Amino acid sequence: MNEIFENTGREIIPWFTTHGLRIIVIIVLAIVLNFLLKRTVAKIVKMSVTADRQKSVEAEKKRERTLIRVSTWVILVMTTVIASMMVLQEVGIPIGPMLAGAGIVGLAVGFGGQYLIRDYITGLLIIFENQYHIGDMVKLDQTGGTVEDISLRMTTLRDMDGTVHHVPHGDIKRVSNLSKYFSRINLNVNVSYNADLEKVIQIVNKVGQDMASDPAWVKEIIKPPQFLRVEDFTDSAVSIKIVGETVPNHQFMATGELRKRIKEAFDENDIQMPIVHVVRSVGHKGLDDPIL
Repeated sequence: MNEIFENTGREIIPWFTTHGLRIIVIIVLAIVLNFLLKRTVAKIVKMSVTADRQKSVEAEKKRERTLIRVSTWVILVMTTVIASMMVLQEVGIPIGPMLAGAGIVGLAVGFGGQYLIRDYITGLLIIFENQYHIGDMVKLDQTGGTVEDISLRMTTLRDMDGTVHHVPHGDIKRVSNLSKYFSRINLNVNVSYNADLEKVIQIVNKVGQDMASDPAWVKEIIKPPQFLRVEDFTDSAVSIKIVGETVPNHQFMATGELRKRIKEAFDENDIQMPIVHVVRSVGHKGLDDPIL
């Protein structure tokens, strides 16, 4: 028994002093390199994002978080793969046949995984072209919502009903960003044909200015809502268009508040908003009609 322990010790100690120490050094260097690369990439991303003065501070922060998150993930995968291959080499497992086998398997899988590769390539383009960020309100083809997560393969959206949609990047044909740089108030209001249109315009513009100067909304509104044009003549009303600009993602709350204020202002100034009446005619049976 003692001879077995002595022989094992004579084998393990030389292996540990050579290969074992190398493995420890490889793991430590991989951890340190991963940490340094993450910090370096984070600094580079912050410098490049804040250098774009056309973006708002909020948009810069959202893009910064997205780029740092994806970049650190890629760095972690690369350092882990390289360190693992070096450790396997030290353990005595030849990585040459493994790489050759991985190449053959990769070729076979490539035909079946072409959609997955397309998702990853499109994801890289979406991120680096700054099409949208986490927190943006977007519409991807027919699916709309707030971006909750972006990976290299897919984007996760949550719509107004709370439903979460996972959209693979390769399936995206059109991206509509509703909150890039700013969001727009786009409201149509119907008034009666009997209303004084000039008075209506003055009231609408005053409501927009008052709302923009309100302390509760001054930080959310970039351009006060105001009359743009007569949008349409309907059967019962004149439709006017009101537009304004808000900070990203605040257009729906601002539009709701604007509707409320316009209704109150119209009531105070006797501006009529048309009401559509539905008249139903009911036929009467004649005297000779049979009773069913």
